[in-house]
Amino acid sequence: MSTSHAFDQAIALSPVSPNLYQGQTSDAFLNMVGPFGGATAATLLNAVLQHPQRLGDPVSLTVNFAGPVAEGEFEVEATPLRTNRSTQHWLLLQKQNGEVVTSATAFFATRRETLSEQQLSAPVAPAPSSLQRTPLNIRNWFKQYDFRFVHGIPLQPIPADQPADTESLLWVRDYPERPLDYCSLSALGDVFAPRIFLLRNQFTPSGTVCMTHYFHATSDELAAAGTGYVLGQAKACRLHSNYADQVAHLWSEDGVLLLTSTQSVYFKE
Repeated sequence: MSTSHAFDQAIALSPVSPNLYQGQTSDAFLNMVGPFGGATAATLLNAVLQHPQRLGDPVSLTVNFAGPVAEGEFEVEATPLRTNRSTQHWLLLQKQNGEVVTSATAFFATRRETLSEQQLSAPVAPAPSSLQRTPLNIRNWFKQYDFRFVHGIPLQPIPADQPADTESLLWVRDYPERPLDYCSLSALGDVFAPRIFLLRNQFTPSGTVCMTHYFHATSDELAAAGTGYVLGQAKACRLHSNYADQVAHLWSEDGVLLLTSTQSVYFKE
Protein backbone atom coordinates (compact mmCIF):
# COMPACT_ATOMS: atom_id res chain seq x y z
CA MET A 1 0.00 0.00 0.00
CA SER A 2 1.24 3.48 -0.91
CA THR A 3 1.73 5.79 2.07
CA SER A 4 2.05 9.06 0.13
CA HIS A 5 -1.68 9.55 -0.46
CA ALA A 6 -3.57 11.45 2.26
CA PHE A 7 -6.08 8.62 2.58
CA ASP A 8 -3.39 6.03 3.20
CA GLN A 9 -1.82 8.28 5.81
CA ALA A 10 -5.19 8.68 7.52
CA ILE A 11 -5.84 4.93 7.86
CA ALA A 12 -2.24 3.91 8.61
CA LEU A 13 -1.73 1.58 11.58
CA SER A 14 1.41 0.40 13.32
CA PRO A 15 1.46 -2.98 15.11
CA VAL A 16 2.11 -2.67 18.84
CA SER A 17 1.51 -6.21 20.07
CA PRO A 18 -0.58 -9.23 18.96
CA ASN A 19 -4.06 -7.98 17.95
CA LEU A 20 -3.20 -4.37 18.83
CA TYR A 21 -2.41 -1.45 16.51
CA GLN A 22 -1.78 2.25 16.96
CA GLY A 23 -2.97 5.04 14.66
CA GLN A 24 -3.53 8.78 14.61
CA THR A 25 -6.34 10.98 13.33
CA SER A 26 -5.75 13.05 10.19
CA ASP A 27 -6.54 16.75 9.82
CA ALA A 28 -7.38 16.09 6.15
CA PHE A 29 -10.33 13.89 7.16
CA LEU A 30 -11.82 15.92 10.01
CA ASN A 31 -15.61 16.11 10.15
CA MET A 32 -18.09 18.01 12.36
CA VAL A 33 -17.06 16.05 15.46
CA GLY A 34 -13.92 13.96 15.12
CA PRO A 35 -12.83 12.20 11.92
CA PHE A 36 -14.98 11.40 8.88
CA GLY A 37 -16.79 8.15 9.68
CA GLY A 38 -15.78 6.58 6.38
CA ALA A 39 -12.11 7.04 7.25
CA THR A 40 -12.72 5.51 10.67
CA ALA A 41 -14.48 2.51 9.11
CA ALA A 42 -11.61 2.09 6.65
CA THR A 43 -9.09 2.25 9.50
CA LEU A 44 -10.84 -0.52 11.40
CA LEU A 45 -11.08 -2.63 8.25
CA ASN A 46 -7.39 -2.01 7.63
CA ALA A 47 -6.57 -3.58 10.99
CA VAL A 48 -8.02 -6.87 9.76
CA LEU A 49 -6.57 -6.57 6.27
CA GLN A 50 -3.01 -6.34 7.65
CA HIS A 51 -3.53 -8.86 10.47
CA PRO A 52 -1.36 -11.98 10.07
CA GLN A 53 -4.32 -14.27 10.85
CA ARG A 54 -6.65 -12.74 8.26
CA LEU A 55 -8.56 -15.17 6.07
CA GLY A 56 -10.09 -14.14 2.73
CA ASP A 57 -11.67 -10.79 1.87
CA PRO A 58 -14.32 -8.64 3.57
CA VAL A 59 -17.97 -9.53 3.02
CA SER A 60 -19.53 -7.25 5.63
CA LEU A 61 -18.50 -4.59 8.12
CA THR A 62 -20.72 -3.09 10.84
CA VAL A 63 -19.41 0.00 12.65
CA ASN A 64 -20.97 1.52 15.79
CA PHE A 65 -19.86 5.07 16.46
CA ALA A 66 -20.11 5.02 20.24
CA GLY A 67 -18.60 8.42 20.94
CA PRO A 68 -16.54 11.23 19.42
CA VAL A 69 -12.98 10.37 18.41
CA ALA A 70 -10.67 13.07 19.72
CA GLU A 71 -7.83 14.39 17.60
CA GLY A 72 -4.60 12.53 18.22
CA GLU A 73 -3.54 8.94 18.83
CA PHE A 74 -5.80 5.94 19.22
CA GLU A 75 -5.51 2.16 19.51
CA VAL A 76 -7.35 -0.50 17.54
CA GLU A 77 -7.84 -3.99 18.93
CA ALA A 78 -8.50 -6.53 16.17
CA THR A 79 -9.56 -9.90 17.58
CA PRO A 80 -10.45 -12.92 15.44
CA LEU A 81 -13.47 -14.38 17.23
CA ARG A 82 -13.83 -17.51 15.15
CA THR A 83 -12.16 -18.92 12.07
CA ASN A 84 -13.74 -21.73 10.06
CA ARG A 85 -12.47 -23.36 6.91
CA SER A 86 -13.57 -20.51 4.64
CA THR A 87 -15.06 -17.85 6.95
CA GLN A 88 -13.80 -15.60 9.72
CA HIS A 89 -15.48 -13.29 12.26
CA TRP A 90 -13.75 -10.30 13.86
CA LEU A 91 -14.30 -7.92 16.76
CA LEU A 92 -12.76 -4.46 16.38
CA LEU A 93 -12.46 -1.85 19.13
CA GLN A 94 -11.08 1.65 18.70
CA LYS A 95 -9.96 3.12 22.03
CA GLN A 96 -8.65 6.40 23.40
CA ASN A 97 -7.46 6.72 27.00
CA GLY A 98 -8.73 3.20 27.67
CA GLU A 99 -12.30 4.03 26.57
CA VAL A 100 -14.04 2.53 23.56
CA VAL A 101 -15.01 5.25 21.05
CA THR A 102 -15.89 2.98 18.10
CA SER A 103 -16.74 -0.71 17.91
CA ALA A 104 -17.16 -2.92 14.86
CA THR A 105 -17.64 -6.45 13.69
CA ALA A 106 -16.32 -7.74 10.39
CA PHE A 107 -17.04 -10.88 8.44
CA PHE A 108 -14.39 -12.18 6.02
CA ALA A 109 -14.59 -15.16 3.70
CA THR A 110 -12.79 -16.97 0.94
CA ARG A 111 -15.01 -16.47 -2.08
CA ARG A 112 -15.64 -19.25 -4.57
CA GLU A 113 -17.04 -19.38 -8.10
CA THR A 114 -20.83 -19.79 -7.89
CA LEU A 115 -23.97 -18.54 -9.55
CA SER A 116 -23.56 -14.81 -10.30
CA GLU A 117 -26.62 -12.62 -10.75
CA GLN A 118 -26.90 -8.85 -10.32
CA GLN A 119 -30.51 -7.84 -9.66
CA LEU A 120 -29.90 -4.11 -9.15
CA SER A 121 -28.67 -2.28 -12.24
CA ALA A 122 -26.82 1.01 -12.10
CA PRO A 123 -29.02 4.07 -12.66
CA VAL A 124 -28.70 5.87 -15.99
CA ALA A 125 -26.20 8.69 -15.55
CA PRO A 126 -24.06 10.92 -17.78
CA ALA A 127 -20.39 9.95 -18.05
CA PRO A 128 -18.31 11.47 -15.25
CA SER A 129 -16.10 13.19 -17.84
CA SER A 130 -19.15 15.17 -19.02
CA LEU A 131 -19.78 16.62 -15.55
CA GLN A 132 -17.90 19.30 -13.65
CA ARG A 133 -16.29 18.60 -10.30
CA THR A 134 -18.49 19.96 -7.50
CA PRO A 135 -16.39 21.45 -4.70
CA LEU A 136 -17.98 20.80 -1.30
CA ASN A 137 -16.39 22.83 1.47
CA ILE A 138 -18.69 21.65 4.25
CA ARG A 139 -15.84 20.00 6.20
CA ASN A 140 -12.20 19.04 5.56
CA TRP A 141 -12.89 15.49 4.38
CA PHE A 142 -15.12 16.59 1.49
CA LYS A 143 -12.04 18.12 -0.14
CA GLN A 144 -10.44 14.66 -0.36
CA TYR A 145 -12.95 13.50 -3.00
CA ASP A 146 -13.80 14.34 -6.59
CA PHE A 147 -17.60 14.71 -6.57
CA ARG A 148 -19.50 14.94 -9.88
CA PHE A 149 -23.20 15.22 -9.13
CA VAL A 150 -26.03 14.17 -11.41
CA HIS A 151 -28.55 15.42 -8.84
CA GLY A 152 -28.98 15.82 -5.10
CA ILE A 153 -26.20 18.26 -4.18
CA PRO A 154 -26.43 18.93 -0.41
CA LEU A 155 -27.17 22.45 0.83
CA GLN A 156 -28.13 23.74 -2.63
CA PRO A 157 -31.24 25.82 -3.35
CA ILE A 158 -34.22 23.74 -4.50
CA PRO A 159 -36.56 25.19 -7.17
CA ALA A 160 -39.96 26.09 -5.72
CA ASP A 161 -41.77 23.75 -8.11
CA GLN A 162 -39.56 20.79 -7.24
CA PRO A 163 -40.54 18.62 -4.26
CA ALA A 164 -37.90 18.02 -1.61
CA ASP A 165 -36.12 14.71 -2.05
CA THR A 166 -33.38 12.89 -0.15
CA GLU A 167 -31.84 11.10 -3.13
CA SER A 168 -28.36 11.87 -4.44
CA LEU A 169 -26.80 10.41 -7.57
CA LEU A 170 -23.15 11.17 -8.21
CA TRP A 171 -19.85 9.99 -9.53
CA VAL A 172 -17.05 10.06 -6.98
CA ARG A 173 -13.45 8.95 -6.47
CA ASP A 174 -10.50 9.84 -4.26
CA TYR A 175 -8.82 13.18 -4.92
CA PRO A 176 -6.09 12.94 -6.07
CA GLU A 177 -7.13 9.71 -7.77
CA ARG A 178 -6.07 6.45 -6.14
CA PRO A 179 -6.58 2.78 -7.09
CA LEU A 180 -9.74 1.39 -5.55
CA ASP A 181 -9.31 -1.20 -2.79
CA TYR A 182 -11.41 -2.47 0.09
CA CYS A 183 -10.38 0.36 2.43
CA SER A 184 -11.16 3.15 -0.03
CA LEU A 185 -14.41 1.42 -1.05
CA SER A 186 -15.40 1.33 2.62
CA ALA A 187 -14.79 5.07 2.95
CA LEU A 188 -16.58 5.85 -0.32
CA GLY A 189 -19.65 4.09 1.04
CA ASP A 190 -19.97 6.90 3.57
CA VAL A 191 -19.35 9.97 1.38
CA PHE A 192 -23.01 10.94 1.22
CA ALA A 193 -23.85 13.96 3.37
CA PRO A 194 -26.69 13.40 5.87
CA ARG A 195 -29.97 13.18 3.95
CA ILE A 196 -31.49 15.80 6.26
CA PHE A 197 -29.25 18.34 4.48
CA LEU A 198 -31.21 17.78 1.27
CA LEU A 199 -34.64 17.66 2.88
CA ARG A 200 -34.20 20.88 4.85
CA ASN A 201 -31.75 22.55 2.47
CA GLN A 202 -29.77 23.79 5.46
CA PHE A 203 -27.02 22.57 7.73
CA THR A 204 -28.38 20.41 10.56
CA PRO A 205 -26.25 18.86 13.33
CA SER A 206 -26.28 15.14 12.58
CA GLY A 207 -24.10 12.07 12.47
CA THR A 208 -24.02 8.37 11.72
CA VAL A 209 -24.62 6.14 14.73
CA CYS A 210 -24.36 2.74 13.04
CA MET A 211 -23.29 1.74 9.53
CA THR A 212 -23.15 -1.63 7.79
CA HIS A 213 -21.35 -2.21 4.50
CA TYR A 214 -21.98 -5.28 2.36
CA PHE A 215 -19.04 -5.84 0.03
CA HIS A 216 -20.07 -7.40 -3.28
CA ALA A 217 -16.79 -6.67 -5.03
CA THR A 218 -14.07 -9.26 -5.43
CA SER A 219 -10.43 -8.22 -5.45
CA ASP A 220 -10.37 -8.74 -9.23
CA GLU A 221 -13.33 -6.39 -9.68
CA LEU A 222 -11.61 -3.74 -7.56
CA ALA A 223 -8.46 -4.08 -9.66
CA ALA A 224 -10.55 -3.71 -12.83
CA ALA A 225 -12.10 -0.51 -11.46
CA GLY A 226 -8.61 0.95 -11.03
CA THR A 227 -8.61 4.70 -10.43
CA GLY A 228 -11.96 5.21 -12.13
CA TYR A 229 -15.06 6.77 -10.65
CA VAL A 230 -17.79 4.89 -8.83
CA LEU A 231 -21.45 5.78 -9.26
CA GLY A 232 -23.10 6.37 -5.91
CA GLN A 233 -26.79 6.55 -5.09
CA ALA A 234 -28.15 7.27 -1.60
CA LYS A 235 -31.60 7.92 -0.19
CA ALA A 236 -33.41 7.99 3.14
CA CYS A 237 -36.62 5.99 3.52
CA ARG A 238 -37.84 7.72 6.69
CA LEU A 239 -36.69 10.53 8.97
CA HIS A 240 -38.52 10.46 12.30
CA SER A 241 -38.00 11.32 15.99
CA ASN A 242 -34.36 12.41 15.66
CA TYR A 243 -33.23 9.41 13.58
CA ALA A 244 -33.15 8.53 9.90
CA ASP A 245 -32.00 5.63 7.81
CA GLN A 246 -29.87 5.79 4.68
CA VAL A 247 -29.53 3.18 1.95
CA ALA A 248 -26.68 3.57 -0.52
CA HIS A 249 -25.17 1.65 -3.42
CA LEU A 250 -21.92 1.99 -5.33
CA TRP A 251 -21.32 0.74 -8.89
CA SER A 252 -18.15 0.70 -10.99
CA GLU A 253 -18.04 2.62 -14.27
CA ASP A 254 -18.92 -0.58 -16.13
CA GLY A 255 -22.04 -1.14 -14.00
CA VAL A 256 -20.81 -3.75 -11.52
CA LEU A 257 -22.44 -3.39 -8.08
CA LEU A 258 -19.54 -3.07 -5.63
CA LEU A 259 -21.12 -2.13 -2.31
CA THR A 260 -24.45 -1.83 -0.51
CA SER A 261 -24.55 0.28 2.65
CA THR A 262 -27.18 0.98 5.30
CA GLN A 263 -26.99 3.53 8.10
CA SER A 264 -28.80 4.81 11.15
CA VAL A 265 -28.27 8.57 11.40
CA TYR A 266 -29.04 10.95 14.28
CA PHE A 267 -30.21 14.46 13.52
CA LYS A 268 -31.01 17.35 15.83
CA GLU A 269 -34.33 19.15 15.62
